[in-house]
Formats: sequence, C-alpha cells, structure tokens
Amino acid sequence: MRQAQVYHPDNQYEEAILDPIKPPINARDLLLWGGLLVVMGIGVAAYVRQFILGLGVTGMNRPVYWGVYITNFVFFIGLAHSGTFISAILRLSGAEFRKPLARAAEALTLFSLPFGVASIMIDMGRPDRVMNVILYGRFESPLLWDFTAVSLYLFSSVVFFYLSLLPDIALCRDRLEDVPSWQRSMYRILALGWKGHPEQFHRLERVMDGMAIFMTMLVVTVHTVVSWVFGMTIQPVWHSALIGPFFLLGAIFSGTAAVVIVLAILRKAYHLEDVLPVGLFNSLRKLLIVFSLGWLYMMIAEHLTLYYGNIPEEMEVFWQRFTGDFSIMFWVMTFAVFVVPILIFIFRGKNSIAWMVTASVLINIGMWLERYVVIIPTETRPRLLYELVQGSYTPTWTEWAITASLFAGMFLLYSIFTRFFPVVPLWETAETLEPETAFPEKRQRGFRGARRRRLGG
Repeated sequence: MRQAQVYHPDNQYEEAILDPIKPPINARDLLLWGGLLVVMGIGVAAYVRQFILGLGVTGMNRPVYWGVYITNFVFFIGLAHSGTFISAILRLSGAEFRKPLARAAEALTLFSLPFGVASIMIDMGRPDRVMNVILYGRFESPLLWDFTAVSLYLFSSVVFFYLSLLPDIALCRDRLEDVPSWQRSMYRILALGWKGHPEQFHRLERVMDGMAIFMTMLVVTVHTVVSWVFGMTIQPVWHSALIGPFFLLGAIFSGTAAVVIVLAILRKAYHLEDVLPVGLFNSLRKLLIVFSLGWLYMMIAEHLTLYYGNIPEEMEVFWQRFTGDFSIMFWVMTFAVFVVPILIFIFRGKNSIAWMVTASVLINIGMWLERYVVIIPTETRPRLLYELVQGSYTPTWTEWAITASLFAGMFLLYSIFTRFFPVVPLWETAETLEPETAFPEKRQRGFRGARRRRLGG
C-alpha cells in the first residue's frame, strides 16, 4: 500500500514535470493558440457556408455519399485508441514502460474523440436531426450501434482520464504557490478534496484496474462497430468479416504512432529529456514494428482473398486501387505505412528520436490515406454496375478547410492542457522512474521499471 505522502519534497523528477506549468502564459503560448484559432475560424466559416448552401459545396455526389468527413471520423476515432491501448491494455499486461507516457496518450484520446464525433455532425446535411437517432433509433441499424459505442467510449474516457489525473491535480494545488489565484482555485475545485491518504490510493488503484478491464473490452468494441457501419452493407470489399480486426489494428497502429509524435514534441518543448528517455521511445518502436507487420498481413489477406475470389464487382474496386484512379494514393499509402517505416525502425530508428518521429508521421499520413482508400473506391464502383452510378470524387476547398480546422482544434485543446496540468503522471511514475540527472552513470539504460522505491512517509 502507498504511503500517505507519495511525493518526496526533493524529488528532481517532480520538479522537471511541474516546471512547464509554473510560468505564466507568455507570448509564445498566445501566438500558438492564436494561429490555431485562426485555422479553426477559417473552418468554421467554411462550415457556415456549407450549412447555408448545402452539401453541394462539397465534392460528394451520387454515388459518393461519404468523403473526407467520414475519413476524418474513422481516423480520429483511431487516434483515440492510443490512450486506451497504452493506459488500459498495457496496464493489465504489467508493462512498466507505459507509465511516463500514459497521460500523453490518454489526453490524445480525450481531445481526438470530440472531433471524430464532430466529423459526423459536419457530414450531415441536416445536423438538427441528430436527435432523431435517440428518439427514433432502431438497434437493427449499425449506425445506432456506432452512436452508442462512441458515446459510451467518450464518457468512459473522460472518467478514466480524470481519475488518473486527480492525484496530480491535488499535487498542483499543494505545490504551485506562485501561479495566479484563478489557477489555484481551479486546482482546488478539480482536486475534489483529495488528501493523498493510503486508503484513497488503494481505492483509486482498484477502480483504475477495474476500468482498465472495461476500457480494454470497449476499445475492441468501438472500432469494430465503426467498421461494421461499412461491413454490414453489401457493398464490394466492405462486406467482409476481416474489416473489424483490420480497422482495430489500424486504429491502435496510428494511435501509437501519434503518441510517439506527441511525446517527442513534449520532450523538446518542455525540456523533459531526463523524464522521457530514448529507451522509452525504443519500447514504442518495437510495438510499431509488430503493428506494421500485422497491418501488412491484414492487407495481404484482404487483397489475396479478393483476387482469388475474382467476383466481378469486387474486382472493379480491386483494380481501382492497384492500377486505376486510386493507384497512386494506394501505393503511397503502402510505402508510408509499411515499407519506409520498417526500414527506418530497423536500420535508423533505434536510439534516434528524430527518425522515429519521421516514421510515425509517415504512418499517420499513410493511415489517413488508408481510410480514404477503403471508403471512396467502393463508392465510385458500387455493386450496381452500370454507367450512371459509376462516379468520381474530388474534395473541395470547403472539405479541406474544415478538416484543417478539426486538426487545429485538437492541437489547441492539447496544447492548452499541457500548460496547466502535468503531462507525465507523477503519482504512478514516482515509484518506478528515477530522473536520469540523479543517475548519470545509468543515463543510457533509459527506463528503470524494475526498481521500485517508496518516497516520503
């Protein structure tokens, strides 16, 4: 059981984590937030125009009724799986290396989910009718399954994130005396009277372990249900039992790569080199290698099955990907998701954060393209194969402006969060992670998850 005082007053690791949130808001913060707000403003203006004039301002048409917006939806929900995978699944498996990066991943989940939901609202020509899903929805529809799963996932992620943050909010309340009064009041209110007694930590651990089991089941359910929105139709290529695990693996893959990018930015911006060592990134690199190989297996299994079956309507979509209108995007996606990252991870990525970030950026670009390639070719070549229903799709500036605003909104919320709350969970890592500045002779060993110590008390 934990000691009543879990944080040592002279812990250098604690100081390294709290230092980024001590200074007042400065010009650099305002410039970053202002730039993101400008991008969001352009997207809002584009959406207002779309709302007034209708979906005709987009590139969507008959038969292409889903485009960039639904691609964004699937991609954002995929990013949201990063927090659940790292905080819940790795928690259950006892992977100690997950502790310093858990909150960064959880925050990515929390701040990407709302924009995935927003993508659905933006895609609707009549968003005022969204309540009809609740009032008149029928559970025979996979769309209602999707609505239920994503809503439950969003609520559960908020609770899971807040509980894991609670002890560190109390720490900010007790330690940060030089911050503005409104900020101290915020910590005091959000801490909910947390005292840090052993009984509280014991209850929190039990609740977090229970929620980790629930979130693990939920993360499998959510993206499988998202895939079923496509797979439960009889459209070519979508109607496949493989689409569920394929979507799930891709979600965890892109989410883990996004965590690498976020951690590298936080490490550089807030000088957390001693807290987020290279060894931590190497652990994520190994996971990404496994996910990349798994993704390749799924791709081969899907396309080999299509080719061997040789069903005419499915072969239309098959050749659209390999040699047709979407071939360039398909092959760029393949190289960005698998070929280049694997080469980087094996030959250049070890102990090089810059190369790992490069590979992770390519993976996320490739995974967005992969969602696009899954959705659009099937719509341009639906099962009813005659000339009038074979279509094409080119996104307009309206769609790209709104897409940019969604990503800007996610970055804005994330950057604001990191200026007011610790980005590394002190209450968990205080027991397992030594600051490298305190042990220079072991700087190259990275994470020290096996050595536990009791602080304070």
